[in-house]
Amino acid sequence: MSLSDHRKIFVEQQMSHKFKVKVLRAENVTKGPFGDLLDTPDPYVELFIPTSPESRKKTKHIDNDINPEWNETFEFILDPNQENVLELTLMDANYVVDETLGIASYAISKLKVGQTEVVSFLIGKTTNVYCQLSLEECSAMDLRFSLDLCHKEKLYRQQRCDRVMLSIKKLLHMEKPSLLPSSAHEVPVIAVLGSGGGFRAMVGFSGVMKALYESGVLDCVTYVAGLSGSTWYMSTLYSHPEFPTKGPEQINSELMNRVNSNPLKLLLPQHITNYVHALWSKKSTGQPVTFTDIFGMLIGETLIPARMDNKLSDFQEKINEGQAPLPLFTCLHVKPDVSELKFADWVEFSPYEIGMAKYGTFMTPDLFGSKFFRGHVVKKHNENPLHFLMGVWGSAFSILFNRVLGMNDVTKGCTMEEELEQIRPEHILGEDSLDNDEDPRKEEEQQASWMQRMVSSFFSDSVLFKTREGRAGKVHNFMLGLSLNNDVPFSPFSDHFSYMDDEIDAVTDPFEFDRIYEPLDVKSRKIHVVDSGLTFNLPFPLILRPQRGIDLIISFDFSARPSDSSPPFKELLLAEKWARMNNLPFPKIDPKVFDREGLKECYVFKPNKGERNCPTVIHFVLVNIDFRTFKAPGVPRETDKERELADFDIFDDPESPFSTFNFQYSNQAFTQLHDLMEFNTLNNIEVIKEAIIDSILYRKETSSRCSVALPLGKVQNKKL
Repeated sequence: MSLSDHRKIFVEQQMSHKFKVKVLRAENVTKGPFGDLLDTPDPYVELFIPTSPESRKKTKHIDNDINPEWNETFEFILDPNQENVLELTLMDANYVVDETLGIASYAISKLKVGQTEVVSFLIGKTTNVYCQLSLEECSAMDLRFSLDLCHKEKLYRQQRCDRVMLSIKKLLHMEKPSLLPSSAHEVPVIAVLGSGGGFRAMVGFSGVMKALYESGVLDCVTYVAGLSGSTWYMSTLYSHPEFPTKGPEQINSELMNRVNSNPLKLLLPQHITNYVHALWSKKSTGQPVTFTDIFGMLIGETLIPARMDNKLSDFQEKINEGQAPLPLFTCLHVKPDVSELKFADWVEFSPYEIGMAKYGTFMTPDLFGSKFFRGHVVKKHNENPLHFLMGVWGSAFSILFNRVLGMNDVTKGCTMEEELEQIRPEHILGEDSLDNDEDPRKEEEQQASWMQRMVSSFFSDSVLFKTREGRAGKVHNFMLGLSLNNDVPFSPFSDHFSYMDDEIDAVTDPFEFDRIYEPLDVKSRKIHVVDSGLTFNLPFPLILRPQRGIDLIISFDFSARPSDSSPPFKELLLAEKWARMNNLPFPKIDPKVFDREGLKECYVFKPNKGERNCPTVIHFVLVNIDFRTFKAPGVPRETDKERELADFDIFDDPESPFSTFNFQYSNQAFTQLHDLMEFNTLNNIEVIKEAIIDSILYRKETSSRCSVALPLGKVQNKKL
């Protein structure tokens, strides 16, 4: 498939049916002449529709009653194109094993839409169970199908735009008035990006955000997007009760104290018992669990111990008046049989919505993890706590947990990025856990053995630590049962932005991303969600959505490199390739700039003259250059102690505390890395200001520059 042939995968609108069953009563319930002499039945009814998810439901049991009345109502979502059959089983509750008294069935196709009917199910020769059945068409869906931004994000952007205009005028107050925005259209949309890299990325991003906040640049930013380690800092910042009233300085001091001790102490037996009980509680509700759940608890108790119950939707109060940038987080949906280096769908998380732009499919955050069928919630679960999402966003460390523990491994000695390249799908994707659609009695039988395996896995040299199976995150597939089609262009822009395939492959692996055009499996009941760093380590896909219309991207890359002097463009080149393959505007990244300009704190990549709607990228890299001799921009270090504190390497030092797998930072190591990235950011504020001015001038000259809303009436519904 050529680049220009790529089409947007969209969800076809489908009609679903809602089937309601009200189990009314039963008459003459019997266990047979001999059984009735020994015991009066304690009857209940099980309902089962094999073609519907959440397909098995049951009434309460009624003690010692041969003519019970239940009057309980149950609902099923059905695909009208399938042969849907209701199977009704009359059961007798016992202390040991429940007894089946009889089974009857009903072909739902007999019932017409809008019709309500009372049906008698004959069990054996004398027992009748009466049910009221009704069938109706489902109207509004719980998913939103559209490429457009949701209403809440649009409203946020309007409010944020007013604040950004005032902030830009304050930031550029010494410049000529003609360079300042005079209308909302002339206000550029600016995004800040943070890469993955474990605690190194988290600590480095904390210094960046402090610098951006105190310089006034953060007040000019509309979006902050993070991946893996950067999401941990963003979660810590946005969940803090004092943010954004107070800036990052105080929050960073609290963070420094938290990472001063080793989080692996949380693997002591008293904590493990709590984790296992928490996992079983989640599993017993019908949700899948993996080691990522445990890892999320470790990260949460380390970074946000007093805020473990916080939710992503809670962040809305931090931005609902445009008072802070809109935070965006990400993970990948991957397939069990395809390498994530070839296929991965980017999943985006905001306080307003979670979904996949590739399919134009989104939901409110409280629905992520619930069970869906054909766009409807069939079983609502509580909104996931923030620490679970933090585990998913950084799940590369869950998958490679033996490296975090420092255990011997065949790949020990290589960087995380190198090891991730060796991960095969079978390493991270185990078998699906027992589905609640199966017989619930089987699940009860498995509880004891499952608990035993989970506990023993923490206290022995078990398969949990020897393989990567079962460590990836897993949630119910919210696109289960939908129909997909290729029809709508992914990007509204012309293929003016596409380069020839050989030009892209000249700087990357030619097979990288070669299956990204494939669709998700809508028949799979669960999907695997993993760290986005498994494909490339910068969250550009979130920001490159055409509807967001970004003018300036300030990117901070904390990815590991072979040495401090290595070229720093690997992840940026992969982001460029992904953008080209999706026909999205992206400035040309010339890796030869490293040969011409050498190693620098940041590089600026601008669109070619005549390229429309293409953002400028300022790319900051993790280097220690001017910081060695300056304690602040233009302020030289004066004492030996000051110079000694700043004289450190990031990647060259084999004893460096900044390893990707280091999860404990001394106060000194935290201060060094935090202050380095704060300095590098402040040292290039003028570069940022110049790029902001260029973006304003471009908007002044280009009347069409704005976020793009595609005319996709047949794809959209009115939800949200």
